[in-house]
Amino acid sequence: MTGTSAPGTPAPGARDLDQPHDLVGIGIGPFNLSLAALAHGVPGGLAATFYEQRPTFHWHPGLLIEGSTLQVPFLADLVTLAAPASPWTFLNYLKSRERLFPFYFAERFHIQRAEYDAYCRWVSDHVPGLHFGHQVDAVRWNPERALFEVDFTQLDTEGQAESLGRAYTRHIALGVGTEPFVPEPLRPLAEAPAVPVLHSADYLSHRDQLLAAEHITVIGSGQSGAEIFLDLLRARPAGAEKIHWLARTEAFAPMEYSKLGLEHFTPDYTHYFHALPESVRDGLVPRQWQLHKGIDADTIAAIHDELYRRTLDGGWPDAVLTPGVHVRTAGRVATTKVELHLEHVQQGTRSRLTTDAVVLATGYRERPLNRILAGLDPYMRRDSSERPRIDDQFRLVLDPSVTGSVYVQNAERHTHGVGAPDLGLAAWRSASILNSLTGKEPYPLPQRTAFTTFGLERREAARLPGQAGEAFTPLVQ
Repeated sequence: MTGTSAPGTPAPGARDLDQPHDLVGIGIGPFNLSLAALAHGVPGGLAATFYEQRPTFHWHPGLLIEGSTLQVPFLADLVTLAAPASPWTFLNYLKSRERLFPFYFAERFHIQRAEYDAYCRWVSDHVPGLHFGHQVDAVRWNPERALFEVDFTQLDTEGQAESLGRAYTRHIALGVGTEPFVPEPLRPLAEAPAVPVLHSADYLSHRDQLLAAEHITVIGSGQSGAEIFLDLLRARPAGAEKIHWLARTEAFAPMEYSKLGLEHFTPDYTHYFHALPESVRDGLVPRQWQLHKGIDADTIAAIHDELYRRTLDGGWPDAVLTPGVHVRTAGRVATTKVELHLEHVQQGTRSRLTTDAVVLATGYRERPLNRILAGLDPYMRRDSSERPRIDDQFRLVLDPSVTGSVYVQNAERHTHGVGAPDLGLAAWRSASILNSLTGKEPYPLPQRTAFTTFGLERREAARLPGQAGEAFTPLVQ
């Protein structure tokens, strides 16, 4: 399936399969969709095409819980923070649906996830050059042609191979996204069908089955775990909730959402983080979990309100919320139950919990690039932990003999910090990539984006006789 052109935009003509593209995007999630939308607006045109294995665009369909909202404002759409006059803004989507006035009166800064998903699907239906049902199998560098070769399989509506193809391109943008993470002790149970042990990514498709279970355990202290716990709690009868909510973190903590805290999701901080030594970056990311793995304060309040409401007639709800706990091992009891072996980190105590269903709100991990990029492995430069090195323009660091660039989206947390998966930086990163790719500046970007200055400015000090080296000059005199 291929995206159609927006109203008033001519459909692109058929291309010779051997004619090289300027850009091939692999994966069509929000980040490469942002790149495709902005590439469509590059003056003079850009020959760009994008491939996605899935038959249509969908954004976390298993977590589009009724009423759940984005944790970033609607301005963090696919394009606005780089090109507010683009035809692909969220506001233009509302205008196309004749919903601008209702949105205006709703006074919503944070839109519902389902609405963000619908907006992205609108963009994917109209931006040209998007090819769904196309699985990319391999990427190679062709030194004779000085081009990348991208092999793909076109899939039918059942997901079966229909035909093979190859595209040539000067540059590539990897946007293959993340995949659900299942902790090792629970993987055998998650792969077995008898008892529902599932990742939060599949929550909605199993919600009825979960509600039919006598006892449910939710594992994970982030936003997804909180929303699922709240949704299950609201659906269970008072006094018979029978829900456990467990987390490794020391508390069910709110996300850092102060104004200056949010400046960690600015281009300024991204530049600062990238310039740090590798060992410092690796130590920083785990300590910054509350910047992106905490819970929205409104969700915490809603959970407390719901629990409190259930005490009005006396007694306490049958719900257990325990942080500071991790699952050591897990096993099946008979054929219909799961036994979790728990350890409390601070107490040093252990216990067992028997439950009928488990929801793993244990987050996502970056998809490994080894399979797709196996053909580029001889050219890739890696860091001390064997991860791909990525420069400040979001390009894989390759051997100089490779004259094309491979850009990455949401695969660079180890080099660019906690903002890598954040929707608020999508448009800026896409614009940065297009500026780098074209060698021009189709999208002028701000020189400063934060009030915080994250590091000291290093300057050459005036040298006195007998002195050498450099010194740090204070930023505030």
